[in-house]
Amino acid sequence: MPGHRARKRFGQHFLTDPQVIDAIVRAIRPAKDDIVVEIGPGKGAITDLLARQAGHLHTIELDRNLVAKIRKKYAGDSHVTVHEADALAFDFATLGDRLRIVGNLPYNISTPLLFHLLKFRERILDMHFMLQKEVVDRMAAGPGNKTYGRLSIMLGCHLQVESLFDVDRSAFDPPPEVTSAVVRLDPLPPGTFDILDEALFSRLVTAAFSKRRKTLRNALRNEAEISTLEAVGIDPGLRPEQVGIAAYVALSNHIARGLR
Repeated sequence: MPGHRARKRFGQHFLTDPQVIDAIVRAIRPAKDDIVVEIGPGKGAITDLLARQAGHLHTIELDRNLVAKIRKKYAGDSHVTVHEADALAFDFATLGDRLRIVGNLPYNISTPLLFHLLKFRERILDMHFMLQKEVVDRMAAGPGNKTYGRLSIMLGCHLQVESLFDVDRSAFDPPPEVTSAVVRLDPLPPGTFDILDEALFSRLVTAAFSKRRKTLRNALRNEAEISTLEAVGIDPGLRPEQVGIAAYVALSNHIARGLR
């Protein structure tokens, strides 16, 4: 879509590298019975390929100028539905079940958008996103890794996270200031982590990593007694990044049961 200049307020960096475009579509492997949802199609770098290969393609775009061009291009294609909307407020439940969601996400909204999508995880088959590499590294990190933290846990208790490949800044126009990465996210089977109180769980994890250099006995001083940590098998002398997701879930559920 020539003639459209990237808008800074939308965080636009348009993908232009054919090899990267091909690699992303091969990773997604859209099929004729798939409902694919593309967030932020931009100039349509992967939109054409998705439209040809998927059963139905929904595009969600906030930039009205790009929306007009996308609608014009696919006006005669009943397999493509264009939504002019903010993905952060979009009700993905209206699109059906077994959704395959993809997108080159603006870095300034990527984390809140991921948490918004978690609300619809029971309707989602998988997700493939281009994100800032630093964010992907944090998402995919495990216990003991220096990048392991709140994001790793809050996404990891609901999603299987797989970093696929890095993308150099030269693959975009205009080029961002950082390296990007493509990540695959698969919702975990229901009950993988049975969290009794999501708000309590979030509060505990946030409290722990707000003081990640301290031991858990100190970081969670206002949330859990030492005896409570020990009751679920957590060494109070460990630092927050040394404890796995299952242990945080066990701690949260133990406290939740005591509050009921």
